[in-house]
Amino acid sequence: MALASGLAADRTTASHALARYRSEFPIFRDRIYLNTCSLGALGERTRRKVAEFLDLWQSRGASAWYDVWWDALGELRGRYGRIVGALPSEIALAPSISVALSAVAESLDYMKRPRVIVTSLDFPTVAYQWLAKRARGVEVVVVESPDQVSVPVEAIARAVDERTALVATSHVYFTSGAIQDIAAVAAAAHAHGALCLIDAYQSVGQLPVDVKASDVDFLTAGGLKWLLGGTGIVFLYVRERLAQRLAPTVAGWFGHRDQFAFDPRVLAFHDDARRFELGTPALAAIYAQLGGLEYIEEIGVPAIRSVTAALTEDLIARAQGLGVRPKVAARAEQRSAIVMVPAPDPQAAVRHLADGGIIADARPGHVRLSPFFYNLQDDHGTALERLATHLRH
Repeated sequence: MALASGLAADRTTASHALARYRSEFPIFRDRIYLNTCSLGALGERTRRKVAEFLDLWQSRGASAWYDVWWDALGELRGRYGRIVGALPSEIALAPSISVALSAVAESLDYMKRPRVIVTSLDFPTVAYQWLAKRARGVEVVVVESPDQVSVPVEAIARAVDERTALVATSHVYFTSGAIQDIAAVAAAAHAHGALCLIDAYQSVGQLPVDVKASDVDFLTAGGLKWLLGGTGIVFLYVRERLAQRLAPTVAGWFGHRDQFAFDPRVLAFHDDARRFELGTPALAAIYAQLGGLEYIEEIGVPAIRSVTAALTEDLIARAQGLGVRPKVAARAEQRSAIVMVPAPDPQAAVRHLADGGIIADARPGHVRLSPFFYNLQDDHGTALERLATHLRH
């Protein structure tokens, strides 16, 4: 297999201000990685943090819980909060978006407000959570996209009424990379007394997010993608006043205010967002995320957005220059770092790229490329040339 290297010493590259971080991500030694939207590349700092956890586990076992690992949980809640403009007390930890959504879904009263609004472009997990409750009278309303790129906020607003409990949709649509105006979505929900939940898995880390400025009630994201923390760790933001009054009907011992009382007769929830937590967190994932956040915090999300947006526009322009029309939002400011390149057999195209050392992903009808701050413009040229050769044949 001939590998495409993004770090060849004698190669001229179109660099940028954050290119110095590329050497901290070993995958670029013999691959071109354009798949952060599926899984962020593993950085050396992340590896070191996981090794730190393993060393503690090996040397101290469970005794590390009370003076080290417990503090690590609190540290992560605080650092997640700073990324999105929330208080540490408004952040709950979960192992997946599905678990975070289930905690929210099981805290709402659907008796007078049985409707939940989603869109046709949201990741299916969002809709599945409430489709599973149809037998309990929950009505799921799917707002369609007119162009399969985005969903007009006006269409979402028209779907909301006095029977709506929640509008649950995406900040960035995984199907197109289009950025949604979540402040406008929240305003549309609140106009009828409904709550607003935003799935920001595709945005937090690559785009600036401020939960207070956008006025959302819930927001969830995690380490898998743009926060460079890998699998098994996400966060749930819950607006402070909601966290104090909602009571989930799924529960675990980490949501208990006095969890070490070990009393099976009493369930007393935490007074903050921790009431939405369930079981013991996966500590390896906690440490991996602490390592990944070092990059995000050191660089700053605005700087990441600036560089990544320029890379995205370069990728789109190069694709168009090869006669390919990517499925993206119409204007640059509406685009995230997700570029959908049409392909009749996406899986075959992704395999062809992989044979050349280029890592991408497939979605229905498209090859998905997702550059991040550690990518270079040369990555785009190599990937698109190989993809164009495959598509011609």
